[in-house]
Amino acid sequence: MQYKKDIDRNIFRGYDIRGIYPSQIDSDTAYTIGLGFGSYIRSIGKQNCVVGHDNRISSDELYNALIEGIKSTGIDIISLGLCTTPMYYYACIKLKIYSGVMVTASHNPKDDNGFKFAFDESGNCKGQEIQDFLAYILKGEFLKGEGSITSYNIEPDYIELFKNNLKFGNRKIKVVLDPGNGTTSIIMNKLYSMFPLDIITINDTSDGTFPNHHPDPCVEANLDQLKKKVLEVNADIGLSFDGDGDRMGMISNTGKFIPTDKFMIIVVRDIINKVSKKEFLADVKCSKSLSDEIEKLGGKCITYRTGNSYTKKAVRDLDLPFGGELSGHVYFRDRWPGFDSGLYAGLRMLEILSNTDKTVDELLTGINEYYSTEELKFASSDDKKFSIIEKIGEYATSKKYKYLDIDGVKVIFQDGFALVRASNTGPNITARFEADTKERLEQLQNEFISLINEYNK
Repeated sequence: MQYKKDIDRNIFRGYDIRGIYPSQIDSDTAYTIGLGFGSYIRSIGKQNCVVGHDNRISSDELYNALIEGIKSTGIDIISLGLCTTPMYYYACIKLKIYSGVMVTASHNPKDDNGFKFAFDESGNCKGQEIQDFLAYILKGEFLKGEGSITSYNIEPDYIELFKNNLKFGNRKIKVVLDPGNGTTSIIMNKLYSMFPLDIITINDTSDGTFPNHHPDPCVEANLDQLKKKVLEVNADIGLSFDGDGDRMGMISNTGKFIPTDKFMIIVVRDIINKVSKKEFLADVKCSKSLSDEIEKLGGKCITYRTGNSYTKKAVRDLDLPFGGELSGHVYFRDRWPGFDSGLYAGLRMLEILSNTDKTVDELLTGINEYYSTEELKFASSDDKKFSIIEKIGEYATSKKYKYLDIDGVKVIFQDGFALVRASNTGPNITARFEADTKERLEQLQNEFISLINEYNK
């Protein structure tokens, strides 16, 4: 392995480092990132770090190369080996070592891989911090030393964290679990079997090629198998988890896909009278249904930019009891350490169900309903996508539309919204639309999708 001077700059994205293996990310890339990471944290006074990896086929190779790079800078490494991203987060908390790297591409396709990383207690690097880290790597001025590697098994501590955290009621819930062959497969059954549940599983063998469906549980098309199984066995609910385990998707008792913002409504309804601070965070992609419900219950909804690294930090810094984003990341801080865990989010939902005689569908009655699209993706080069967003903003200004620019452009109308933003995880423009009527929804889509296509030529 050797220092890669021509490292692909496009892999340094908004929330993490992510690209295609091996064309964009290979062992030399991982080794180079290790050299940079180890040197940087040592320069700010750190002596050790935590490192883990998901179950992707390329993760083991990249993990070993990364560790070699870090070790050669004189940093001591706590090696977790194969684990979910939430297990990695908890290891950092448990060991009080906040510098670390998780080798994962989260919910991306099987040929992708990447690195989520943190230098210190401030949390995962993001935005300009990642670009500054790229500049640091490109200088090639790495420290030298001989660090050590110590293996650590976080699983017993992680299981213990769950044991006394949940209070199930008398109703025994029948749940279908679908880890999508992702990394949650290594611990899901052990965790869920601790609680009084009737469990059916599908796709629960760890397989980093994700042979049964794409590992993104917040895209409805990926949950067709789960829907069918829920209806087949007459289950109360179906839960699915993403490739590295920090997100959860849900299917109701009638086979309906429940987007994360509606799951958040159920949670807010459950906890708002149990917490002192009645403020909750939602990202710009969430439906107005969520903010409507929070306000209806006497709370305050804080709208924030999309991105796990941003939303998790904001929920912590603002000392909020709960928050999340449409992509499936949710953060409980009422009786949980605040990091995103799909398995924990699922258990909180099951806990709520076990303490009521209502179905999932019934728990969502009485909310304001709007017509909305899923998050739509339009392929666009990394070089072009941000200029397209600028042009959308200029268009909104020329039309004297009211809009938010905290993350892309969210044009707000009295009867709906149009959100267009540059993806921070891939070469895409993403969009979401919502309106009071189907006709208005179609109008908004036509107006803004035509702009995206025009500017994207």
